[in-house]
Amino acid sequence: MFTIQVNHEFCAAHALSLLGAHEPLHGHNFKTTATIIGTSSESSLDDDGLLCDFHTVHAELLDICAPFTNTNLNETPPFDKLNPTAELIAKHIADELASRLDEALAPHAKVHAVSVTEAPGCIATYTRS
Repeated sequence: MFTIQVNHEFCAAHALSLLGAHEPLHGHNFKTTATIIGTSSESSLDDDGLLCDFHTVHAELLDICAPFTNTNLNETPPFDKLNPTAELIAKHIADELASRLDEALAPHAKVHAVSVTEAPGCIATYTRS
């Protein structure tokens, strides 16, 4: 089975609500990793031998993350209504990326997961079923 991973980093601030209390606003360099997975070995590759072009995935990641870059996530949809945790950021990016790429990748590949690293050693991953 083949997988590709594409990374993108953006800077943003957030203040999480933890047990009903808001922590102070603070910033991170959020590192995102999108994983595209093939459904089988060689049959998941296109005629050029690619599962998916890295540049295609990166362009979509840039577009999805652009509204978050250098913002307060608490004031930026959808996190103006959701707690902007790394877990929910990963889910949002994964779902958006899948809505943009899965049809073109079907039936041999799909968006599998997105990880968000908030700080060194602190990684949240959302895996799509």
